[in-house]
Amino acid sequence: MSSAISTIKQKILRKPSLTAQVFIGLLLGVIVGAILPAFGMALQPLATIFLHMIKMLIAPLIFATLVIGIAGHSDHKSLGRMGFRTLLYFELATTIALIIGLSVANFFQPGAGMDFKLGAGATGEMEAITANAHLVTNHNFWDTIVHMFPTSVIQSMANGDILQIVVFSVFFALALGAAGEKGKPVMDALDSLAEVMFKFVGFVMAFAPLGVFGAIAATIGQNGLGILLVYAKLVGSLYFALILFVAVVLISVCAIIRVPFTKMLKAVKDPFILAFSTASSEAALPQAMETMERFGVPKRVVSFVMPTGYTFNLDGSTLYLSLAALFVAQMAGVEMSLQEQVFMLLTLMVTSKGVAAVPRASLVILAGTLTAFGLPLEGVAVILGIDHVLDMARTSVNLLGNCVATAVIARWEGVFDDEKMHRFGTSEEEILEGLAPATA
Repeated sequence: MSSAISTIKQKILRKPSLTAQVFIGLLLGVIVGAILPAFGMALQPLATIFLHMIKMLIAPLIFATLVIGIAGHSDHKSLGRMGFRTLLYFELATTIALIIGLSVANFFQPGAGMDFKLGAGATGEMEAITANAHLVTNHNFWDTIVHMFPTSVIQSMANGDILQIVVFSVFFALALGAAGEKGKPVMDALDSLAEVMFKFVGFVMAFAPLGVFGAIAATIGQNGLGILLVYAKLVGSLYFALILFVAVVLISVCAIIRVPFTKMLKAVKDPFILAFSTASSEAALPQAMETMERFGVPKRVVSFVMPTGYTFNLDGSTLYLSLAALFVAQMAGVEMSLQEQVFMLLTLMVTSKGVAAVPRASLVILAGTLTAFGLPLEGVAVILGIDHVLDMARTSVNLLGNCVATAVIARWEGVFDDEKMHRFGTSEEEILEGLAPATA
């Protein structure tokens, strides 16, 4: 009896899990932003500081883990095969996402009856978006390929260009593996660096609830809760389309590769909620990589697939782009034929790759696409008013899609660890981390 009481007391006094802390931060952010909007807007620096902390660890983390994974456990042939399979899966997934976005936009007609005057106050931010729109209108397949190869990896790390860091890391890993024994000291140093960076991630995650609190409070404080009613049809259409994508694609894929989707979702709940709350893929990337490795995906697969996916496998963002482009066309009263919509889909398949490092990337791509098809750019200004709420949904689906992608490639390569997956959430290590209930 006393043992049972002691166990209950320990559970009550135990520090809440990261998921619970982030939820509390999110809820408090909504309350503070709605009741004290000016104070809520003043809390934006909390979110900015947290995102800066995440950005400063991403480059060394990706570099160290990817080099160790490839140099220690791979060869040229297997790496090339994994790269081909990864890009093939990415292209299939994003193509289906684009088709779902167009289909939902045609069915619900979210732009019908909307007024361009809603975007009248967004001139300042619109100038920055339209200034970068030429990057999309002049963007082609070879631009993406050329951009992948950095002239300076230091500059790539400073700019946070993940794709360029991945390419440099792959070549560095191949050279390190070819160096044999002489490369062993470098391998040992990078192995130590990776361990240190994962500890670093743990420290930074302690600030996640504050970052979420600041981000949500500032968003609600600036726009108010009433804006959700004005844009209800657009928000509802996007969220429905994203749920449809998860149900049709991600759940089906998990069934095919014999990974229970509910177990996958439970495993990635912390980074998923973090991505949703902050509307930042980068905020959730380090924790998602660590989680998928513990879930049964080898380090070399996680460290290659997930960073690459942040350029080539933005399922939520690509779905949003096709839906948003048709939303603007409907708002302008422009009837787009099936042939024009298919051509727009093909255009987005190219333009949505390789410009992720541009600020407000999705809106910049949208602006470039609208320009290419002769649709009014004022539509982007209308979307700006609700973009953060839309970004929260598409970013979290981006993250979930990339987590599923790592499991797909690991299974395809025959290296997925089913035993690790079944143990996930019940091991002593995860109990100590608060990811599972403690046992008596």
